Amino acid sequence: MKILICSDGSEAADRAVKLGVAVAAACHAEVTLLGVLETPGAEDSILDSLRRGHQALLDKKIPAELITKSGEPIAEIVRRTEDLSYDLVVVGAPRREGRGLFWRPTKTYKIIKSVRPPVLVVMGKTTTIKRILVCTGGKKYIDNAVKLTGEIARGMGATVTLFHVVAPPPAIYARLYRQEVDTEAVLASRSELGQNLRNEKSILDSLGVPTEVRLRQGHVLDEIFNEIRRGDYDLVVSGASLSRGSIHTYILGDVTREIVNRTECAVLVARAANGSPAIAGSLRAWLERVTQRARETKHPE
Repeated sequence: MKILICSDGSEAADRAVKLGVAVAAACHAEVTLLGVLETPGAEDSILDSLRRGHQALLDKKIPAELITKSGEPIAEIVRRTEDLSYDLVVVGAPRREGRGLFWRPTKTYKIIKSVRPPVLVVMGKTTTIKRILVCTGGKKYIDNAVKLTGEIARGMGATVTLFHVVAPPPAIYARLYRQEVDTEAVLASRSELGQNLRNEKSILDSLGVPTEVRLRQGHVLDEIFNEIRRGDYDLVVSGASLSRGSIHTYILGDVTREIVNRTECAVLVARAANGSPAIAGSLRAWLERVTQRARETKHPE
């Protein structure tokens, strides 16, 4: 595993360095500590934080390099992740004053949406990871994130809860379906949800990670935050999908954005699995059909 830990010298970034170092040490990962000097006068705070993290990694015999750059932080982080392949990017994010769509600094969302690797956003006072909540949409896109979560959980001795919210029935049937969703029945079923949850649990079981599956019925965000409050989690895993435009960016759905906004623990923003055989095959087939139709239109027999 290769991890990029980023710092701008802020208190939030210092906490991110500490948690990133703990994850790297637990997973025996190679680490790059990147400090970006955006404004004059921040050199000392950035270097102090990075040097402490660097020394902690060296003490644990974890390969690490320390790099400082001057410039715009997001551009430097994106450039670094494009030049080298990382499995995880770690950043800090304080809460902004006020309310609205963006409760974290704008640069946090831009980093999440711009870099290719998954992003671990460190918030609050999270210092270790012992309980992890994976908000699974019941689709295969999150499989890569489950594998990464499993590696982190195994290294840090954490437990994982796979959590899925089933949409409520139409209001006319509400009184008939107020009981909890039967998790065992769903896991034993041949439904897409059942198959994907079984596969995700199998991935975690194979890594020796204690895993529980929980299903709830209701409003997605309400149920997720109820679970976060009840479970006292250190890390919440949610998803981001690749945009369909020509520029490589990720889209934060309402659920992920609200989790980043409102939680005070660390959040791992997962990436949709790119280039899967099924998707690639479908795209190739579609392109072949479009090309063939264009040829037939241009050169009718």
